[in-house]
Amino acid sequence: MNVTDLNPYLGTEYTGLTYDDLRSPQLLDQIMDSVHRRDLAVIRSIELTPDQQIALARRVGRPVPFVLSDWRHPDHEEIMVSSNETRDGRPIGIPRVGSFWHQDSSYLKDPAPYTMLHGVNVPGTSGHTRFASAADVYDRLPGRWKARLAGLTGSHTLTKQQRIGPEHVGLSIAEMKAQVAAEYPAVHHPVVRHDPHTGRLFLYGCREYMEGVAGLDPNDTEAFFDLVDSLVEEAGHVYTHRWTGNDLLIWKTMTTYHVATPVAPGVSRTVHRISIEAA
Repeated sequence: MNVTDLNPYLGTEYTGLTYDDLRSPQLLDQIMDSVHRRDLAVIRSIELTPDQQIALARRVGRPVPFVLSDWRHPDHEEIMVSSNETRDGRPIGIPRVGSFWHQDSSYLKDPAPYTMLHGVNVPGTSGHTRFASAADVYDRLPGRWKARLAGLTGSHTLTKQQRIGPEHVGLSIAEMKAQVAAEYPAVHHPVVRHDPHTGRLFLYGCREYMEGVAGLDPNDTEAFFDLVDSLVEEAGHVYTHRWTGNDLLIWKTMTTYHVATPVAPGVSRTVHRISIEAA
């Protein structure tokens, strides 16, 4: 087994492991310590069946079904299938998911603290996943913004990213947004939060999952979103995961920004995601 930090700001990579190796409680504790300290653990090229992925997730915490039921695995409700592939003329999963910088499920009142993602069929040439540390983003905020954001709350919502489904046919855009808002009401979270594992402060929020920040007018809200976008993308602070077959990734949802990059035309990609609540 080889263990390597991925960049100065987040991420630890493990190579040379098998599923049988992960049966060791001590090894899983080491991997989760990496997640807690450095936000993200990458375990390269580890073959897992869906049952094995769920069993591993259960040792981390409690797997919870994905909020959008249409895209759950047909045999395992704990697994969300993200895929551009089809079977019998029907999509096997949700395509183009997570194509913007975000922290997982911030539109929920109590987001699951961990995400586990397994590369079932992944190209190495496109469809990468990029990661950034929300604590590092906070550290790089200008002092006047740190002072301004202290104690403020953000309004998080799914309305900007809800997929159009059969139930929305015939609705106006305003009616569809109202329906989504009723089904997934906005929730409020502090913009600056404390990570109990590291003691660091981190920024919590992104443009696509937020309506705004209480206490900021529309112009200042846009300035805040622009600032977050620029800091998250800053060169040298982002880890780009170029997938190899069967990679397994585990990250802390609140402290880890990430985004999926486009998949090249004609290239297939399928990953299995599990959200994990604390034990």
